[in-house]
Amino acid sequence: MKFILSSLKLLKSLQALGGVISSNNTLPILDDFLFRLSEEGLTITASDLETTMVISLKPDMAEGTGEVTIPARILLDTMKTFPEIPVTFNVNKETLAVELTAGEGRYKLSGHKSDEFPQSPTLVDPNQMELAAEVLANGFEKTIFATGNDELRPVMSGVLIEMSADYLTFVATDAHKLVRYRRLDVHAEQNAAFILPKKPINQLKNLLANKNDEKVLLQFNQTNASFTFDNVKLICRLIEGRYPNYEAVIPTTNPNKLSIDRLSLLSSIKRVAIFSSKATHQVRFKIAGQELVLSAEDLDYYNEAKERLTCSYEGDDMEIGFNSRFFQEMLVNLSNDDVRLEMSAPNRAGILYPVDNENENEDILMLIMPVMLNQ
Repeated sequence: MKFILSSLKLLKSLQALGGVISSNNTLPILDDFLFRLSEEGLTITASDLETTMVISLKPDMAEGTGEVTIPARILLDTMKTFPEIPVTFNVNKETLAVELTAGEGRYKLSGHKSDEFPQSPTLVDPNQMELAAEVLANGFEKTIFATGNDELRPVMSGVLIEMSADYLTFVATDAHKLVRYRRLDVHAEQNAAFILPKKPINQLKNLLANKNDEKVLLQFNQTNASFTFDNVKLICRLIEGRYPNYEAVIPTTNPNKLSIDRLSLLSSIKRVAIFSSKATHQVRFKIAGQELVLSAEDLDYYNEAKERLTCSYEGDDMEIGFNSRFFQEMLVNLSNDDVRLEMSAPNRAGILYPVDNENENEDILMLIMPVMLNQ
């Protein structure tokens, strides 16, 4: 079989697929890309058994049909060196030798039989809905940073996606912080929920960036979900288990409300946090009147920092401590000018909201647990 493709078009596809390939595969065949040439065109597949991604391409020229797997690393490294140039693949069906011709260069590598390459899962009787790419991209972008890494609680290592007649909800938590991102402009015909792992989310987040007008077909059942758009299909195994009741941990009565410029607060926390304890990363928030004082200290090294900020505040004077790393992550993942921090007590979670959200169809809430203050 033989086909010709533009080097940059192929490289872009291989780089996207490369994100699926694991660095410690249990099966050697999973270190390869599967090339399948048929009457319809060329498909290239990558898999790690949990996540499978297929990209369809139209070759500039094609002869014959067939399948071969090609080692991913050497092919990617080779394609990265080419300028925009036609590349010819010539595959010997009997020996599976693959010859590349590009300009004045000829390169040979060994292909492998496709028999051992895992079959793409097929979803039997799936639920399905069509979504704007921008909805998924934003939902993943706003939540993935809050997922956990605890192997004992795998459900918290993914993002919960809940569908209802009223809205679509994305939730992530690691027990220290929680993000709930809702789209009020997406309505499902029936209630459903599933937990999507981190790896396919990262793949989709990158692929869907700048595809705002694209439509994505989402299909899912009890075990798998698939996302189809443009010339891409990604299928992944879902995380099994029951997601914690996140609504129960969100405090509903928060009489102390602080509003402040997001970037000013972020810059101050970054500076003050340099002087905080390397064990707790604690930054103290002391709020009185219309003034917020941020402070941090590392008693082991006699480091100390303090900054004063002007804010808008309603409520009782209070002192509360937060993990500066978590707080910075939340502020970075909000995009509006001002944020509102609502609190009830120094030992209760604080809730962060955007003020005057530009998109009226977005509803975003971020929760952060306090840390015990050093007296």
